Amino acid sequence: MRRALGTLPTLVLLLGAAYCLLPVAWVLVAATKSSGELFATSTFSPGTSILANLDDLSSYRDGAFWRWMANSALYAGVGALLSAALSGLTGYALAKFAFRGRDLVFNALIAGVLVPSVVLAIPQYLLISEVGLADTYLSVLVPSVLSPYGIYLARIYAAAAVPEDVVEAARTDGAGEGRILWSIAVPMMAPGLVTVFLFQFVAIWNNFLLPFIMLGDDRKFPVTLGLYTMLNQGNTTPALYTLAIVGSLVSVLPLIALFLTLQRYWRVDLLSGAVKA
Repeated sequence: MRRALGTLPTLVLLLGAAYCLLPVAWVLVAATKSSGELFATSTFSPGTSILANLDDLSSYRDGAFWRWMANSALYAGVGALLSAALSGLTGYALAKFAFRGRDLVFNALIAGVLVPSVVLAIPQYLLISEVGLADTYLSVLVPSVLSPYGIYLARIYAAAAVPEDVVEAARTDGAGEGRILWSIAVPMMAPGLVTVFLFQFVAIWNNFLLPFIMLGDDRKFPVTLGLYTMLNQGNTTPALYTLAIVGSLVSVLPLIALFLTLQRYWRVDLLSGAVKA
């Protein structure tokens, strides 16, 4: 009986993994099929048209898909980098400086985490329109920079990773606050800042609602919105369904590559924590 109960969590995890991975497996298989094979063959029967599909995707509207990918890289890369920098600076200030209203600011940020993005989309559009930035790259970039959850993570990590005695010793030696932040705090907070960067990069890359509301020129579309328009056109041009599936597969690859590249920071952090322990 105890052994059966012990395997139950493993079975639940396996079922959860299957639930998450089956759609990914379907996309992988469907991307290899031609338009005629997509609905004519069995679900997990692979095709032989992956290279032709990639060629058709690249030539679609003179390379519109790759322009959308470049836009997504711009939005996600610049937005996540600025967000990580702002989150690190704000989180460090909230963790290491005592000032009036600090707890109120932190509680307001936590409340901001609980507000769904769909609630903020229309007010953000109205504000962006008021300053004349609607349908520009900045209309997607600017709202993506501030991340309450990123600031929350940075504040918690700064409090745990940057010892107070190290900061006080640097101040005693005459180091300015800017030098302490850049030379001491940032290296110690690096794994946390990488986490904020990755979370924000994925959130911006997968964001659909904000660019859908802000943008009207399809040359500025990110890949999520571009694939959506491609699917809509699939109602009259079924061949575009296959291109949308292949595009979905290709659009996930940068996220996988980014995660595999940045995971070493977590591994280094875990190892350093084990050494300290």
